[in-house]
Amino acid sequence: MAGKIKVLMVDDEERFRTTTAKILDRKGFETIMAESGEQAMEMLSQKPHVIVLDIRMKGMSGHETLKKIKEREPSIPVIMLTGHGDSESARKCLEIGAFDYLSKPADSDLLYAKIKEAVSYGKHEGKPVEKRVGDLMIPLEDYAVIEPTATVEQAVKALRDASQVFEATDRLMQTGHRSVLIMEHSKIIGVAAVAELINAVRPGYLSDTTYRSQAAITTWQFSRIFWSGLFSARLKEIAHLPVSQVMSDPPLTIAWDANLMEAADLMYEHNARRLAVIENDKVVGVLREQELFFEMVAILTRT
Repeated sequence: MAGKIKVLMVDDEERFRTTTAKILDRKGFETIMAESGEQAMEMLSQKPHVIVLDIRMKGMSGHETLKKIKEREPSIPVIMLTGHGDSESARKCLEIGAFDYLSKPADSDLLYAKIKEAVSYGKHEGKPVEKRVGDLMIPLEDYAVIEPTATVEQAVKALRDASQVFEATDRLMQTGHRSVLIMEHSKIIGVAAVAELINAVRPGYLSDTTYRSQAAITTWQFSRIFWSGLFSARLKEIAHLPVSQVMSDPPLTIAWDANLMEAADLMYEHNARRLAVIENDKVVGVLREQELFFEMVAILTRT
């Protein structure tokens, strides 16, 4: 599909519309908004590729809006947002012609996956086609990246910013990445995640067998004294070290057009939580275990 995927977000809650638009725009979509079913019908002239439609709205309900959309533009996939546990309402949506539905609060990554899936189905005339790695990856420009000369302190702050809940409402949950990539000359040379930072703050002598055997009795008897302040002191000690000294190895690579079982097998065989995605010998994104999990959810929901 040429250009960005255009998403029409229909909801009568302004904060939800604007928050969702920011999140989807950040993920590479073009988002247009309608505050009612009536306005949504008018905006069909803007030719959205996918519509995300809330069921409970003032004026024309989501069910009524869905029915009218399908009468006028039957080929546009519509993803419904339903109340938690409202299975009867969800079934009704599917009977009317909804592509799929999500319960609120909806995880933003899952919403992203559903939108991509809806567009993919539309291109293949509604026939299920298994996605490729490139369909699920997080684009490199959306991932947190730092240089190897950055300090451990800067890595901690970058990871904090990448991991936090960016924006959320009671209907949408937006969480970030739990690792940062260390890149040099467009090449990933390592990864800094929480595990690496915890390993770094732990003094190396605690793993020394000789030291542990000699100090075991003392440590057991006076553990509060031994451990007191050690975490803070050690963190301050390593804060200005280059992150290259504490990072883990770079992720394994996988081709953009590889199938998902290849990715699952690679993750299993190497106990990997993320893979670097390559296209034309360049890193273009990251596939995390979360993306594979959400695709599992999507497949089972369809089934």
